[in-house]
Amino acid sequence: MRGGVPLPAVPTPLSRPAADAPGGPTQQIQVRAPAGLPPRAPARRRASHATGFWFVAVAFTALMAFGTAPTPLWPLYEARDHFGATTVTVAYASMVVGAAGAFLGLGHLSDRLGRRRIVVPALLVGIVASLVLIVWRDLPGLIAGRVLNGVGLGLMASTATTYLHDLHHEARPERTGSVVPSIVATAANLGGLASGPLIAGAVAEWLPAPLITAQVIFTLAMAVCLALVLCTPETVHPELSAARPPSRFVLRPGGRRAFGAAGALGAFAFAILGLISSLGASVLHGSLHTDSHLVVGLAAFLMFGSAAAAQLVLGRLPLSRLLTVGAVVFPAGLLLCAVALHHPVLWLYLVAVSLSGAGSGLLFKGGVERAGSVAEPASRAGVLAVFFVVAYLGMGLPAVLFSMALRYVAVQTAMIGFATVLSCGAVVSVIVALRDRAPGPGELPAQ
Repeated sequence: MRGGVPLPAVPTPLSRPAADAPGGPTQQIQVRAPAGLPPRAPARRRASHATGFWFVAVAFTALMAFGTAPTPLWPLYEARDHFGATTVTVAYASMVVGAAGAFLGLGHLSDRLGRRRIVVPALLVGIVASLVLIVWRDLPGLIAGRVLNGVGLGLMASTATTYLHDLHHEARPERTGSVVPSIVATAANLGGLASGPLIAGAVAEWLPAPLITAQVIFTLAMAVCLALVLCTPETVHPELSAARPPSRFVLRPGGRRAFGAAGALGAFAFAILGLISSLGASVLHGSLHTDSHLVVGLAAFLMFGSAAAAQLVLGRLPLSRLLTVGAVVFPAGLLLCAVALHHPVLWLYLVAVSLSGAGSGLLFKGGVERAGSVAEPASRAGVLAVFFVVAYLGMGLPAVLFSMALRYVAVQTAMIGFATVLSCGAVVSVIVALRDRAPGPGELPAQ
């Protein structure tokens, strides 16, 4: 969802990953500015690096929460603008388009311009998106706001994790390889995605004018975060970074098929997250006869929260075991989703989305590791940017197809087909990802 699921740091000219997995322990390399460059001006009114670390984590959480907040609000938008399930998924997918564009076109800019200089615009774009949703109260305004929301989310997700690693290294240089930045980034990313629907669901359940009230709450939260980030020190020397060539998409010899499998894993993993985020309210209302906005938000909270928990608890498993566990848990969760719709039981549905989320988190993390392992070191940023775009398309397109299928078949039948396709696709992608191991640097590809 970088969706849904943690969007790990793209290594930069100022950092070198200690393992193949992005977002894992990072070994930072201190780079001093060459003699010809002017010294950096002393920071004024800046927080310490340790304090700035938590400022960025809070900002990361707030913007990701804003991205998934509409999950329990979609029925209210439907009633206000008089559209159906397909339009809901199109409006949801418009955020995916904005995020994908930001990943491809703008995600590398923090390596050259600086971390804070990208996180600040990300928050500004998020604030503008929220104001658009408040002021422009019809379908075009909803889509425009969601596109802007996606751009801000893409900028933040592609930068914040690396920023956290940089700030932690500056604050604790003796703790090389610490897992704290990765843990905090995962918690902020998925914690934000999980908390957004829960907050919006509570607003819709108990506060007046929820479509406006929810946006006001998130606008104020992002404005506070903007002030905090402006007080956070920069960690990139723009003049030094400008001398570095931009990232390119270059795979190691023999890595094309493995990268394709990794991208498929990201897309399949994100598909269920996108479906529940866009159509979860309709499914709960139509099949489980639940009108509570809070329950809709709770389902999304459990799904994203389980993805985070699975990554934090099992993320250090070897890649083969990580993907194997994911290939078992993910189909099991999807099967339970289908069963919960055929035999409507709310608690079973909540267990099903939690299990699906956990499997999705493991598959996505494995896909990120696999994609990173087949990238040429100098091209790692570009390769992961493409991976994230593929994953985000998986978050949007299947949900649109699912909503179109509902015109012709019952939701139970559509879920069976959806679960079957995703399960088979995920298992096949795991097999290919584990079998097609691209050779390391200096090795010849298999003939």
